[in-house]
Amino acid sequence: MDLDVYFESRKGFGVLATADSAGVVDAAIYARPHVNDEGAVLFIMNEHKSYRNIRENPHALYLFHEEPCKDPHAFRGIRLSLEMTWETDNPAAITALRRRKSEGGVEGRHLVTFRVVETRPLVGDGDE
Repeated sequence: MDLDVYFESRKGFGVLATADSAGVVDAAIYARPHVNDEGAVLFIMNEHKSYRNIRENPHALYLFHEEPCKDPHAFRGIRLSLEMTWETDNPAAITALRRRKSEGGVEGRHLVTFRVVETRPLVGDGDE
């Protein structure tokens, strides 16, 4: 699956689930990720709980729920199992990827890169 094409062609919302080093789980609403040429996903993260958790435990799950189709009971989207591989606080790198340029500065923000470990549909295991 070409994640860049997928995220650019769909609307919806995402949830990033993380856990700290003790396994205490947190979930937060996140925008669609950026996707680089290698297929890794990148998030611009503020210094909140999700970012602190990723620093302690590099594993996360991103759930993307596509906007409802004609059937309001249909669930479409994907789940990405992720592992953090890299991060930077470089203001130029963060500014270059921001979708909403008018949202103030980039101080306190981090560009975090994740390797996609597994891709599954939003509902089920994908092996039906």
